[in-house]
Amino acid sequence: MNAPTERPRARQLRPLRALLPYLAPYRRQIALALLFLVLSATATLALPAAIRQLIDHGFAAEVADPAARMAAVRAQFGGIAAVALALALFTGARFYMVTWLGERVTTDLRRDVYGHVLVQSPAFFETLKTGEALSRLTTDTTVIQNAVGSSVSMGLRNGVLFVGALAMLVYTNPRLMLLVIAVLALVVLPAVFFGRRVQRLSRASQDRIADSSALAGEILNAIPVVQSFTAERAETERFAAVAERAFSTSLRRTGARAALIAFVMIGVFAALIFGVYFGVQAVVEGRLTEGELAQSALYVMFAGGAVAVLAEVWGDLLRASGATERLMELLDARSDIADPPSPRALPAPRGGVALQFDAVRFAYPSRPQRAVLDDFSLDIRAGETVALVGPSGAGKSTIFQLLLRFYDVGGGAIRLDGVPLPELRLADLRSRIALVPQDATIFSADAMENIRYGRPDASDEEVIAAARAAFADEFIAALPEGYKTFLGERGVRLSGGQRQRIAIARAMLKNAPLLLLDEATSALDAESERIVQRALEAAMRDRTTLVIAHRLATVQRVDRIVVLDHGRIVESGRHDELVARGGLYARLAALQFDL
Repeated sequence: MNAPTERPRARQLRPLRALLPYLAPYRRQIALALLFLVLSATATLALPAAIRQLIDHGFAAEVADPAARMAAVRAQFGGIAAVALALALFTGARFYMVTWLGERVTTDLRRDVYGHVLVQSPAFFETLKTGEALSRLTTDTTVIQNAVGSSVSMGLRNGVLFVGALAMLVYTNPRLMLLVIAVLALVVLPAVFFGRRVQRLSRASQDRIADSSALAGEILNAIPVVQSFTAERAETERFAAVAERAFSTSLRRTGARAALIAFVMIGVFAALIFGVYFGVQAVVEGRLTEGELAQSALYVMFAGGAVAVLAEVWGDLLRASGATERLMELLDARSDIADPPSPRALPAPRGGVALQFDAVRFAYPSRPQRAVLDDFSLDIRAGETVALVGPSGAGKSTIFQLLLRFYDVGGGAIRLDGVPLPELRLADLRSRIALVPQDATIFSADAMENIRYGRPDASDEEVIAAARAAFADEFIAALPEGYKTFLGERGVRLSGGQRQRIAIARAMLKNAPLLLLDEATSALDAESERIVQRALEAAMRDRTTLVIAHRLATVQRVDRIVVLDHGRIVESGRHDELVARGGLYARLAALQFDL
């Protein structure tokens, strides 16, 4: 038996259940919101009764004296004014409470989703674009905010109004109530059909918006490349095509919601017209007073209007359900890289850490058939400085990623001070490592905070000392506001060499026992390279250092050079020894040193 293609109506809003844990801590605020909601709905339902009193005991009162009749009217208006005042106060209080709830739940949800995404392994981001994650954090949470802070409240209020109006019709005019229910019942089944379509299109619309956000984020982060290839027009057209697809999907969703609203409104006005017609007939026949007719007509209007609002709310909730489903996909993602159930403790570092690579085999999850490291074995003593060299694709950067445990090995083991990496807490492992990447990352903050990222509790004096050690103090002091100068997004106000020296200062400030240098001087000119090389040599003392280098001049004085090719170690030794052997290192050195 084939599974149904359409989800039953009861399951259409099931993803919204995931929001219950975010509402649970605010039971008091929810109770207040519900109290004000009931009070405002009660005040609304009291208005028709007050108007009936005004008509029957004011305008229609059998009093000959105009002054006495006017006094009766004024007395009834006092009751209406009291009801209107109560309605205004309770409605304002309800609006504040439900808006507070919507903002609070959305803030908590954004915080949790963002925090959860940050702990995912790099493999997670091989399939999820950054722009799509940002779209879910912004667009989807805004949809949920509107639902929790507005739609749910409106739905509950109009649900109370609908039930209350029907109850009052039962009390005042049962025959009219049966007619209203019969007409409104004809609206329900088609509304369910439209609702299912709205839900599907809402999810599709959010996906298309995420596509456009992902594309925009990718291109804006590569503006220099786009402009250097004069690809502005092509990228504009590509984004326009994605935006048009999002618009087309959104238009279909809007059309389905418009059809739903129009159909419901037809049912509402049909109920109102039939109700008024039969009410007038009852007045003519003497079965109703004019005040009772006005009261019944208002209750019919309330009931019909409530159904119309509930139909629109239903569409909002279906859209929120799709948005919640997308967010829960992020929250349900589980990283393969996690802390062990019973983590082992590391000994206190003494002059660096010892590393052992034991027959390591590794292939990236996106390319499982191609082994980047194959039977890779290497022992590194505490305090030793080892350079990893070799052609591009030999596996040098992969070693750094495995040491940071961005990925787990597919075979063999990596040990830090004798402890396999998967047996350590990620925070403990990574606290022992300082990284200087080839492409230095600069955050949208000032120079002081960018360096302090290496150790958030560091004092200003410690930050400045690290900058001096990295020979960054001179250019930072020359900036308009010194260390408090905002460096721009991704450090656009700095040269490549300046960004690299800030990254080196950040690593020095962390003062970890294992230092990873990935082409740390690649962006520097010859003079700056000599200066920073001396700083790096000072930083290497009393710690273990791994250096990835293509420029072999920077690694001639390291303790050991390990040459990799196709994920295997092919040579190992000091510079002079390797040159004398005439192997791969000698060929690479000949290309650079003109040997």
